[in-house]
Formats: sequence, C-alpha cells, structure tokens
Amino acid sequence: MNILHIDSGILGDHSVSRRLTASIVARLTADTASATVTYRDLVAAPLAHLSGAHLMAASAGPEGIEASLASELNAGKAALDEFLKADVVVIGAPMYNFAVPTQLKTWIDRVVVAGTTFRYTETGVEGLAKGKKVIVASTRGGHYSGASPMSAMDHQEAYLSTVFGFIGINDIEFIRAEGLAMGDEAKQSAIAGAEKAIADHDGFATAA
Repeated sequence: MNILHIDSGILGDHSVSRRLTASIVARLTADTASATVTYRDLVAAPLAHLSGAHLMAASAGPEGIEASLASELNAGKAALDEFLKADVVVIGAPMYNFAVPTQLKTWIDRVVVAGTTFRYTETGVEGLAKGKKVIVASTRGGHYSGASPMSAMDHQEAYLSTVFGFIGINDIEFIRAEGLAMGDEAKQSAIAGAEKAIADHDGFATAA
C-alpha cells in the first residue's frame, strides 16, 4: 500500500490537522506493515498557483519554456506522479474562511488534470483516478456539520467531496475536529474525539 500524506495547515506544531494526519498515517502503517509513505508539506514547500503560463506551456516545446517556469512545471508533475502512485491519500485540510487553504488548492490544481485524472466524453465526465481512498483530517473553528445552522457555509468538506468525486474517487472519509475556536475545553474535547475515532477505527480499507 502506497500512502500519500499531505499537510496544508499553516500553524506548524500548533496545527490540529497536522496532528490528526500523523495519527491517521500511524494507524495505517500499524495496520499494514509493508506500507510506504510519501510526505508532502504544502506550506514548507508550496506549489505555485496555476497560471496562464502553466497552461500554455503544455503546448510549447522545452526550448520555449523559461527555467523558472520549467521548475514550477516539474514540481507540479512530481505532485501529480505522487498522487497517481498512491493507494491512500491522507490530507490535512483545515477550514480557512469557509474553504480549504490556498496551499491545498494549488495542489488540487496539479492533480485534477484533463486527460490524466478525468476526461470529457460524449456522455459526460469520466473520472480516471478510480481505486483510491482519500482520508481527510478536517479541522474547523466552529460547527458546520450535521444540522448546524452554519452548514451552508461549508465550502471545505463539500468542495473536497465534489472534486475527488469528479476524478472518480468516491471512497472519501472525514475525521473531523470542529469547534476548535470555541474555548480550550471545546478544543480539547474535539481533538480527543477525533483521535478516539482514529484509534477505534475498524481499519482504513485501502479503496472501495
């Protein structure tokens, strides 16, 4: 089993999403001793935001691409290759202003690629990244799940479910810690609940 471990929380050692992804990966490797882990920190080594130059470079010859742009394209290709090789993708995805971090969005823009992870057909879109499992450590300052009156503001988990479903991945699981900004007691309770859910999990199956 090849595990791709992605972190995008900007708070370093104070990041709850990083703490939870580490726990998830530890559980996965404990369950599968032969598992390999590839780690990508999108904050320590950010990918460039998608630009028109990136898109136009796809039809240009290598001699027509500037060195700085070539470096960005190579970094994006490396991210895509890691994703394609993964059986399980573990993503730390804190909610920032109702959505995912921009660092995570730049990674998504490198792995959602027409002709590689999806294609348009006469009958509609076909996802080409089938057979993978995505596990998201979702962290939020408030409460947005279930019957919360703030659920309509969730453009984080809803977006991730949509974008991975678009490329053919329907096996997506959220380990959630929310209410983290609602006082220390609420924060500690949310973290403990998420870590218990990881510890008590009956096994993160590799794929559906």
